Amino acid sequence: MTDRKICMEDGTPLSEELIHIEKPEFELVQREQEIRDVEFKTEAVSYGKDVFRRFLRSKTTVVAACITLFIILMGIVGPYISPYNYLEQNVELKNMPPRIQGLEKLGIFDGSEVIEVKKDNLSEYEDCIIKNLGTVTDKSAFGTVEMERIKINMYKYKGADDVYYWFGSDNLGRDLFSRLWQGTRVSLILAFAVVAINLTVGLIVGAICGYYGGWVDLIIQRLMDVIWNIPSLPLTILLIMLFGSGILPLMLVFCLTGWMGMANGVRMQFYRYKNKEYVLAARTMGASDVRIMLRHVLPNAVGTIITQCALSVPSVVFQEAGLSYLGLGVQAPNPSIGMLLSDGQKALLDYPFMIVSPGIVIVFLMLAFNLLGNGLRDAFNPTLRQ
Repeated sequence: MTDRKICMEDGTPLSEELIHIEKPEFELVQREQEIRDVEFKTEAVSYGKDVFRRFLRSKTTVVAACITLFIILMGIVGPYISPYNYLEQNVELKNMPPRIQGLEKLGIFDGSEVIEVKKDNLSEYEDCIIKNLGTVTDKSAFGTVEMERIKINMYKYKGADDVYYWFGSDNLGRDLFSRLWQGTRVSLILAFAVVAINLTVGLIVGAICGYYGGWVDLIIQRLMDVIWNIPSLPLTILLIMLFGSGILPLMLVFCLTGWMGMANGVRMQFYRYKNKEYVLAARTMGASDVRIMLRHVLPNAVGTIITQCALSVPSVVFQEAGLSYLGLGVQAPNPSIGMLLSDGQKALLDYPFMIVSPGIVIVFLMLAFNLLGNGLRDAFNPTLRQ
């Protein structure tokens, strides 16, 4: 052993000091602590929980959801909050400005209105004058007349001190607050019913086209092209002439072509996922086509479907408002947002408050639903996961 050289792995010989080191100088080094793999501390998150977290991360979407829920809630309970029924008429109190308890003391929503009267008739309004705004000159073909411009309490002038129309009254003396929320309820019921029908029909047709493809898809797509190219407004007028005006004819109008957008979205998702490995494995194990479509392919299209439904609701509300504005939608005495806008437009110069409240509601409704739909689209998109 003394003649043999001890070398390291690279061929370098060890020094004599290392070779002849005494045994007591060795120190055994070992780790008494048991070595384990690092514990995985991250919480396991399901797809639904991950979607909910991404949804809450967007403040704009959360605000839009709150506004949407508030409008839906007011559409349900709003007509019952006001002490006046939406069909109750009081012609003596027609075109009354808004008046709200408590706020009238602050000078807002106090039921006041600015009018111009002749100086000779000024005594008629003496007890209800809030403020005199000065004298104006009214020129006409019959000459020049000096008029007094005064701000009066219309409720006191009409002898209705205990009456409060929160959003004012219309030209028949009906409470605009209860009519607004009743009209919102009608518009939302119509929109949700149309979306539900379009979802059902579009889901079935889109799943069949996307899953089977081939000549089945070709025939259905050509039929959809024919229906899609029919002009919508003449078709709407024709159906309303045949079935009359009301909610049911409007549902038929919106459902006749509305399901095709949903069908195209579902069809694209089925084309995307039907040849995945897990789908082929399920087919190999003998799963039926219906089971594969419902259990393996459809869950992947849920995000797209929910987003399209959320974006379809404001579209139906806007179309209904347009048709009601033209007199082709919901008919009196039942209100809708479009009908209230139409009535307010007729008296826009004299009573602008009649168009303010339905205009604000439809603006917030459209913005909230569109922002909510965009937020849901981002939340269900797994590529945006951080």
